[in-house]
Order: sequence, then structure tokens, then C-alpha cells
Amino acid sequence: MIGLDFARTRLRQLFRKTQGPDESDLPEAHTTETEDFAAEADAAPANPGAASRERFYTSSDGLRLHVAEYGDTNSPWLPVVCIPGLSRSARDFHELGLHLSQHQHRPRRVLAFDLRGRGLSDWDKDIDHYTPIVEMQDVLDGMAALGVDRAVIVGTSRGGIIAMLMGVMRPSVIAGVVLNDIGPAIEPRGLARLKTYVGRTPAPDDWDDAVRILRRLHGNQFGALGDDEWGVFARMTWRDENGLPTGNYDPALARTFDGVEFDRPLPTLWREFAALSPRPVLAIRGENSDIFSAETLERMAREHPRFDRVIIDGEGHAPLLVRDPLLQRISGFIMASEGQDLPPDAIVGHGAPGFRLDSPA
Repeated sequence: MIGLDFARTRLRQLFRKTQGPDESDLPEAHTTETEDFAAEADAAPANPGAASRERFYTSSDGLRLHVAEYGDTNSPWLPVVCIPGLSRSARDFHELGLHLSQHQHRPRRVLAFDLRGRGLSDWDKDIDHYTPIVEMQDVLDGMAALGVDRAVIVGTSRGGIIAMLMGVMRPSVIAGVVLNDIGPAIEPRGLARLKTYVGRTPAPDDWDDAVRILRRLHGNQFGALGDDEWGVFARMTWRDENGLPTGNYDPALARTFDGVEFDRPLPTLWREFAALSPRPVLAIRGENSDIFSAETLERMAREHPRFDRVIIDGEGHAPLLVRDPLLQRISGFIMASEGQDLPPDAIVGHGAPGFRLDSPA
């Protein structure tokens, strides 16, 4: 098993930080007590099938961080933790959260995190803390605060990098991993494209303009999306304030790309990926992705003993988790990860109903 120091060094190489957080200035991993969390959290009762509840907790360095929570907190089935991409938010997982929490046979709890600087979470005045290591510690703290000691992790892009790091830092919390358009090798061409718009996307005048901006930025990669889906994409990208779209992340996140040399091969995370070998992994790749190559996907399949994959036609980086076939595929993977029996420590008021696994296809 590789160590966290090795992973930390590799990530510094990947993001070319000349002076980033290290052991002397990185916030220590910190678990907020559940009682403290509950005092700050939204007081809405757990209600299976309801829309998300807004929950908040405090990071080890004092930021107020947001989690969208779906489903019954007392569900006996494995919970799911969702981690978004670099400039994305918990809203990317809304349809998945509804699908999993309202499942006919295995409704489960879902936690979708807003990483620091995104969504409803506080921005960080120290931009050196916008790193996957710090963000991983934030997620682990949030899981502990919410009483989740083991879960299936769904990570989109940067969220998948965080999931691989969790396999190094805290493997016991991982029951399985879904990697949405990310692998151990990241394509420089795709990163260069991200740099052109992260922190630089123009502010839309209204929601129609938001759709036009998205089509201009991503139309070549997402040719399969219909008009309604572009509207959903826009609502996932910007936050609604008084009926108008507004920015949803700290523009300083663009500094993540400072010093990245796009004309040179980037360091890879194959050893971090290997740390996931005891756990089942489902990799999702957009057919047109310029971040996650077909070659990387093939190597992952060769090297991981419990690996499954799905390719999404007509989409790029990263596939939207909104269509029923993909949601069912993810749900089927999660159920296969936990098996057909309730966990031995589950407390259930009624007998577990019969069920049919979602179609794996």
C-alpha cells in the first residue's frame, strides 16, 4: 500500500504547485462531532423520497461546508457519497440522488458534497487549500459528522481523483467506487481546454443565454443532448438567484492550472488507482472525452480485478448523470457491491422486501 505522502507529492507534480500546502500548513484531518454538526444542520426530518435536505458542517480550518442529503438516514443499505468535479457542485448529482433514494427495493441515503469554494460552501481565502488532499479531508470529515463510516463513492473528474486518494488514506470507508470520466492518466489536451473557461466563463444574462454559452463551450462534445437536457445542464452549472443564473464557484479555482505544462506528459496516478483493487470499480467514459482516454480505460480494465465500464455515446467530459439507463447502471453496480443480503449490523423495522437488480446494461 502506498502512503499519503507519496500521493501528496504526486499531486503537487500533477498541478505544478511551486509552494503548496504540506505537512506544516495543511489542515489536519479533523472529525466534527455529530452533535456539533447537528446543531448547525438543517433541521428538516429524514423523509425517504423527499428532495434533498441542506446540511452544513465546519471544516477543520473553519469553513462552513454544504452537503445535499437525500433519503432516509436510517436506511440499512449502503449509503452513497458523491464528489463533484473542479468547478462543479452537488447539483450534478440531483437526479442520481433522487433515483437512489427513491429506489423501489433498496432506497438508500445519498450525500452530495459541495467542495470548499463551490456551491453553497464557503470560499477559501487561501487558494493553496484548493487541492484534492484538503478536499478529501473535508469529505472524510463530513462523512464522520453525518455518521457515515462506509459508502460507495461516486466521483466525477476531480471527485474521482479524491476517491482514489481515499483508497490510500482511508480504504476502510470505501465499499465501491464509480469514476465518472476520470482515470489514473489525465490527458493534457483536455486540461488545456478546461483552462480556457474555468474562472473565465462569461456571466449569462438569463437562462436562455446560459444555454447558449454552454452550447458554445461544449456543443462539440455533447452532440447527443436535446434542448431540454441543455436546459438541465445550465441549471446544474449556474445557481438561480431571483430567477437569474449566477456563478457557482470561486473564480480563484482557475489558479489550479498555474504552472501546468500542457506540452509535457502529466504525472499519473496508477499506484493510487491500484489502492482500489480490493473494491469494485465502475468507470464511466464519455465517448468524446478529451480528459479520459479510451487507452486509459482499457489499461484500467486489465489491471483491476473487479472492474466494470460503460461508455456514454454522444457525450464528453463529463457525462451528465441524468438519464435513466445510466442511473440504473450505477444503481445496479451499487447493489452488486453490497450483495443481496442486508448488512449484518442493519436494524430494520420490517422485513426487507424482495427486489430485482437494475439491469446492468
